[in-house]
Amino acid sequence: MTKVAIGVATFYTDLAERLETSATAALQAAGIEQIDRFEVPGAFELPVIAKYAADAGYDAVVLLGAVIRGQTSHYDHVCEEVARGIMEVQLTTGVPCGFGVLTVENNDQAIARSGGGKRDSGEHAVAAILALLKAKQALTRV
Repeated sequence: MTKVAIGVATFYTDLAERLETSATAALQAAGIEQIDRFEVPGAFELPVIAKYAADAGYDAVVLLGAVIRGQTSHYDHVCEEVARGIMEVQLTTGVPCGFGVLTVENNDQAIARSGGGKRDSGEHAVAAILALLKAKQALTRV
């Protein structure tokens, strides 16, 4: 049985709920039965959740949240470190991590990329981990 952890940054509660709903639906549609949810306050904490989940034996991790540009450079620092941290977890542990973190200019862009439609980042993060799990399984048989 495949075990997937979902890390949800709840700073933007409405966006987090939309992303989580679509990601969970995509996991369930793929037949994933064990889905465990872990909540953190903001996107900056998502790489740590990814590492904890990878170390705990989860087969994959889906990371969801949003960073919306403000008037300071805080946005740039957070976005870069979140992306770097999540990639580092994947590369050091071999556990696929789906990047469902919105990095957008405004709330309208965030809504357009969460919860349905062709730009649904929650669903895309799940598609990424499913593709990586499939490739990993195929490569372990070689």
